[in-house]
Amino acid sequence: MNMQMQIRRTAAEEALLAGFAERAASLPGDARVAEKRAEAVELLKRGLPNRKIEAWHYTDLRRLLSVVPPFDPAAHAAPRAALLPGSAVLPVLNGIAGKADVPAGIAVASVTNELSDGTFAPLLGVNGADDAVGAINSAFAADGFAVEIPAGTALEQPIELQNVQVGGQVHTRFAVRAGEGAKATIVERQLGEGNALVSSVSHLEVGDGAEILWLILQEQPESAIHLGQMNVRIGRDAKLTLFVMNAGGKLVRQELRIVAAGEGAELRLRGVNLLSGGTHCDVTMMLDHAAPATTSTETIRNVVTGRAEGVFQGQIRVAREAQKTDAKMACNTLLLSDEGGFSTKPELEIFADDVACGHGATVTEIEPAHLFYLMARGIDEKTARGLLVKAFVAEVIEELENEPVVEMLEGKLDAWFAVHG
Repeated sequence: MNMQMQIRRTAAEEALLAGFAERAASLPGDARVAEKRAEAVELLKRGLPNRKIEAWHYTDLRRLLSVVPPFDPAAHAAPRAALLPGSAVLPVLNGIAGKADVPAGIAVASVTNELSDGTFAPLLGVNGADDAVGAINSAFAADGFAVEIPAGTALEQPIELQNVQVGGQVHTRFAVRAGEGAKATIVERQLGEGNALVSSVSHLEVGDGAEILWLILQEQPESAIHLGQMNVRIGRDAKLTLFVMNAGGKLVRQELRIVAAGEGAELRLRGVNLLSGGTHCDVTMMLDHAAPATTSTETIRNVVTGRAEGVFQGQIRVAREAQKTDAKMACNTLLLSDEGGFSTKPELEIFADDVACGHGATVTEIEPAHLFYLMARGIDEKTARGLLVKAFVAEVIEELENEPVVEMLEGKLDAWFAVHG
């Protein structure tokens, strides 16, 4: 007797598949793109990952993603003022690329055009059977920006990639290629004001000897679901400083998939997760040291209030040929509520024998003696707690050593604590 197991899909899974069937004919792309979309949908047909899938053990997407809002073609978002003065703003407004301010010396194309002629096809697709973020985005993404920074270009003007939503579903792609020896500061903003499902996938190629500062600021409203992914390749003697701040969203998954591909490549990852209300926020990093003499440091600071739940999964893999690798990872959490929680899962896979690798994690509360010290000097409790929290987070912000960026991020921290302190 032949028996086939029937997959009982959730309402969200049914909505995703029905949404693709409805929109497939109108999505941009040539035959190569259509093939990539079909592969992504096949993965979605198998169901969203649950806690039995190791990479999703702390974020049961099948349970947490209970409702998928419909697309809202009538929704129109507006670009926001840049966070850093003088920035060139490239806005995607509810899934549609808006008018871009293109700095001199670089090339910018819309992802719609590159999907239509197939240029973007190699960047679509999924990273394995558990890549739900990549599958959802590959199926639906229709626009965004592709940026080319030529070799030797030193951009003084920051680039701000905005993904602004006002409800419905928004699926966006960004791709940046920095040529050999290029230097740039790039801000990726994820924000909005609607009850939305947002997926956003970014690609960054850091050419040999290039230096890039990339900031991800996720500030979705408490009603929004945000699924983010960043795919990075770092070339020989190149340097990437990556800063991630999560300060919003109902359900957030931010994946960082990074390959230190060239000898002497360097990564500095700094992260701040400001979690409040009923937020569930998951930052998952997969870092491959694939070449000799590569270095990485990852420092994550988390502040948890209310009933918020947070996750940091950090996996570092060191290939056999990646001798002389130096990799250090730390995750530190400050719990400000008895109802909140944070889960940390550091993981090292080392196949080389001449390396220096380590990881650590801590969870603590505000030290009563420190709070008493400040209050004894006339500082009210809320302000004192704010000072201690800011001191806990400020260290990783100040490491950026870029005054306008540090001031902007400290302003974001102050604004968040003024509401959630």
